[in-house]
Amino acid sequence: MEDYRRIADRIAADIAAGRLRPGQRLPPQRAFARRHGLAASTAGRVYGELVRRGLVVGEVGRGTFVRAAPVPTGRALAEPATTAPVNLELNYPSAPGQPELLAAGLAPLLRPDVLAGATRTAPATGTRAAREAAAGLLAAGGWRPDPERLLFAGNARQAIAGALAAVVPPGGRVGVERLTYPLVKEIASRLGILLVPLAMDDQGLCPDALVAAHRSTPLSALYVQPTLHNPTSVTTGEERMRRLADTVRLLGLPVVEDRIWAFLCGRESGKPLAAHAPERTYVVDGLSKRVAPGLTVGFLVVPEGRGEEAAGALRSGGWTAGRFALEAAVRWIGDGTVERLVTVKQADARERGRLVARYLDGFAVRADPRAYFAWWELPRPWRADTFVAAAAERGIAVTPGPAFAAGGSGAEGSAADCVRLGLASAPPRELAAALRTLADVARTSP
Repeated sequence: MEDYRRIADRIAADIAAGRLRPGQRLPPQRAFARRHGLAASTAGRVYGELVRRGLVVGEVGRGTFVRAAPVPTGRALAEPATTAPVNLELNYPSAPGQPELLAAGLAPLLRPDVLAGATRTAPATGTRAAREAAAGLLAAGGWRPDPERLLFAGNARQAIAGALAAVVPPGGRVGVERLTYPLVKEIASRLGILLVPLAMDDQGLCPDALVAAHRSTPLSALYVQPTLHNPTSVTTGEERMRRLADTVRLLGLPVVEDRIWAFLCGRESGKPLAAHAPERTYVVDGLSKRVAPGLTVGFLVVPEGRGEEAAGALRSGGWTAGRFALEAAVRWIGDGTVERLVTVKQADARERGRLVARYLDGFAVRADPRAYFAWWELPRPWRADTFVAAAAERGIAVTPGPAFAAGGSGAEGSAADCVRLGLASAPPRELAAALRTLADVARTSP
């Protein structure tokens, strides 16, 4: 019984050393058995062991292929996780001249007399100047948060964690869109929270699915991305938003509304869910996409009367914002730097969307022209694992659809033949070449 594991170890070593490359097809099991003088059952165990380790993927009728990497749990979307020359997993936009713009705002903070104050600790409530600046920045669709209901985290992910920790007990159930932000899965795992996938349509989350899930086994909260949903880029319309607000009010559920990409829609976009159900909604946003991921601040707007509870969650998790980052944010917002960067990035996202429309024309791609990402339903017989491996073999990293599946066979199955393309990080010329290459790959047979 141990022989097959030693054989699997040798194949694993070949994969690690690059002798077997991502996307490469392994011999059929019978051919492998003959070549190595093994029983067919032993060859089956070898291949099964490789699948169990996440090194290969096998599909009936097509063969067994070396995987590019294990399906990411979310970390790959937040930090470098690949050596591929063109990374369409990371998704942080950058504007021309951005470092110079940011440096001008930081320069006054580096004076010794100012730096002394800027390097002190800050409470979760930040400073009055930070609350006023953030309230103005987050205003959209006629909605403006009350500055006194604003809290600050190190980044938007920490704001999500703080909000969920404040409203969901360990072991609690949180409803999410069936495709959701992968790092929310990681956050939920660390907090001991169970995510419950809910059906979506072309308007976003289906309120009836939320009602059915809650009545089956009560939920503790809801997490949603109603504006430029990641990965599908769906934006929920006004009528559906009202229905969703009425539903969470009827069910008595708190809601964490993630608006991290909403800035791409502009200030005249539709009202957020928080405008329809302010007494239930925790709004999450941040500067990582608007400005830069390395020096950022997360924003958390809390319902009236919930500030201390949420602030306590941020403090206990070590998720509050640093004073220097807060001071930098106030200056960048106040001097117009953030607004200028947002304007440039909105135009940049539209241009990159045009590249997707040009090079992936004829494929089943869902992408709002304002968004920095696209959701691609691959043509048959491609599936996410084999396509990711084939892309990696050509120096392009893309995210497999199952990374976004909230759980359950239905969600996993619906994403198994999809990939998400992050459009923000690669220079436009590299992005265009990568899209052209991916289209060529998709037109071939795996």
